[in-house]
Amino acid sequence: MPATTPSLGDILRADAEDFADAFGVEDPATEDNVTEEEAPKGFSFCEQCQEDFCDVCGSMIHRTGRRRQHVLTKLDVAAPIETDDTAPAAASDSEDTEKEGEALEGAMAVTFSADSGRAETGSGSFGAWISERAKYIPLRLTLKERKYLRLLEAALNVSEYTDKVDILMYGNKTKRMVGQIRELCAILSGLVLASDYKAGQTLFEDRQFEDNEEFFQKIFEIGRRHKIMNPDKMRNEYGKLMYLLQDSQQRDVSELLGFSTLKPIKTVHAVLESLNVAYILEDEMVAVATKEIVAAGKSRAQVQLEIKQKERALEYLCKAYATHECPADVIRQCLYSIGDNHAFLRFNRDPCDRMLAYLKANFNPLKADSNSLSLAILSGRDGARLSHSHSNQFHYVHQTLALWRELLHDMFMLWHSADTDLLAARHAYRLTDTGQGLHRVQPCPRVSAAAHAILHRTQKAVGRWVGSAMIHLGDRNVPNALMFIDKYNQVSSILNPVVRVLEFLDSHAACPEPTDVSRFVEASHGSIDNAKKLILADFFRSAFDGSGADNFFDAGSCIDGRLTSAWNWCSAIEKKPFFNIFLLAGFVGFNGGPEGFN
Repeated sequence: MPATTPSLGDILRADAEDFADAFGVEDPATEDNVTEEEAPKGFSFCEQCQEDFCDVCGSMIHRTGRRRQHVLTKLDVAAPIETDDTAPAAASDSEDTEKEGEALEGAMAVTFSADSGRAETGSGSFGAWISERAKYIPLRLTLKERKYLRLLEAALNVSEYTDKVDILMYGNKTKRMVGQIRELCAILSGLVLASDYKAGQTLFEDRQFEDNEEFFQKIFEIGRRHKIMNPDKMRNEYGKLMYLLQDSQQRDVSELLGFSTLKPIKTVHAVLESLNVAYILEDEMVAVATKEIVAAGKSRAQVQLEIKQKERALEYLCKAYATHECPADVIRQCLYSIGDNHAFLRFNRDPCDRMLAYLKANFNPLKADSNSLSLAILSGRDGARLSHSHSNQFHYVHQTLALWRELLHDMFMLWHSADTDLLAARHAYRLTDTGQGLHRVQPCPRVSAAAHAILHRTQKAVGRWVGSAMIHLGDRNVPNALMFIDKYNQVSSILNPVVRVLEFLDSHAACPEPTDVSRFVEASHGSIDNAKKLILADFFRSAFDGSGADNFFDAGSCIDGRLTSAWNWCSAIEKKPFFNIFLLAGFVGFNGGPEGFN
């Protein structure tokens, strides 16, 4: 730290060139690797069952029925090391909900409240939260890494790896795997040589694939890291990449291949810790330097003020913590990566918050305002497979959106767990016909433990639970961890277009003079407010009715079935009476352009 540490107000008021140049590093280095540890558990003893239970299992087993009357006694056990499964349990929100004053002082005390999930003043918990979350935040790619990413995408695009390997045929499958992996490496080598002749010549002249093990590990890690931060990218290529790496971990394949293709994903915390500057995350200025600036509802002057404050905070951190081992560019890259995390949360998780707000604002949890706005569903009517009263359906929708919100909030942690499960050599997969083609069915214990911990946390938060709490993992519905991650990455693709349409209607309702759109909506649906409620009522009824399959194992009220029902609603959007409003708002599809809009 600098010899004379400036206050937060001094930093935000000062110009970049006024910052002190003196700094020092005293924090010792720690080993930079990812270890597999068991999920943290508190234990309780049931006097009736005469058995010890962890908190998650004990709560689920004793939640209903006669066991609900059992007496559980907390056991005093040593607290285990925190791990991937519950590390980000201190739920928090992105920086865009922060309430700043127009004056400079409003941003000088920006910190974070883990309980409320909002940036506030007078709290020092942001440092602890971001230090833990940084263990799962992938490092933003450099310009050179982006060049390699384009080469990897091009090579995977022309590769037919899964077409050649994941088929039922006689013959030596191991040799097919090795041949396809070597073919992809050969394509990559040729592309690197074509894009940069000197670099390619240095890498591949008179050398075998085994001699370039580090290069291939690096380029495959770049692809995995990029996909985590950008779920909408590499939609076809990522599956090939992960299945290729999964096969390369088999002992017989690895021996024939002659080199390893795997290295840990670079995260913000791992990079800072390896350079002995992980303590930078505890600085209160990190909250200012990484917050996402959203222009909605702010004046131009206020936005410019926030930008200037962010730039000054960023410059201060780079100057104060840069060392010979850790240059300022690396610190800047790590801070930008944390900012990317906030953008990820705003795009993927915040739509759940908005839909929860719409649900609470427009519907009474106890009774419906009218028949057209009733959320009640009946099995067999309009494709529904569940029967719920208005009150039950309200709670069912509320808890589902709350669970999706928590899963997306911890998506980086879940993705790291999925990466570990997929690439663990001890978890062999079976090529199985699941009814939707051949899939790799593989156990995923780390993802299962993390998902159940999140489910348990959500159940405690919402109180009453309606429907099943079954999580499909490693079966015909969700064959492996890759499919689990892919399913819940689609939540934002479903909710974002609906939120955009509702905001589109709100913007026209707020216009001082009636617009052509508002006149059309009023003529067809009575009023803009009524149109909004009709859209919401139909979504909350039909997207959460257990539809989407012909049996209760594949659909229904289970955790996976709730998402199946939502996709089924999306597939029938063209038949809805309010579809013309979606088109007026620019909607092109739930899998179209940015947020489904052109």
